[in-house]
Amino acid sequence: MNAHKNALAAAMLTALGIASAAANEIPEREDKGGAVMPCSLVGVNPAHHPHIFGNPARAKSYGFVKSADGTWHVEPNCRR
Repeated sequence: MNAHKNALAAAMLTALGIASAAANEIPEREDKGGAVMPCSLVGVNPAHHPHIFGNPARAKSYGFVKSADGTWHVEPNCRR
C-alpha cells in the first residue's frame, strides 16, 4: 500500500513541476488591461496602464491629455 502512495505522490509532484514550468514560460505583460491604441480611449481604464498614464509625456505621445478634474481625454485632431 505504501508503494502505491509513494507512486501517487511522485506522480503528483511531477505534474506540479510540469505545470509550474509551463506557467513560468508564459511571458508577463506589462499592461494586463489589454492594448491601448493611440487616439482612442474606448474600453481603456487608465488605472490598468500606469506605464502610460502615470507619465504625462508618454500619455501625450498616445494623444491623451488629462483635464483639470483628472479625467483623461483624446487630444483634438489626434492622428494615429
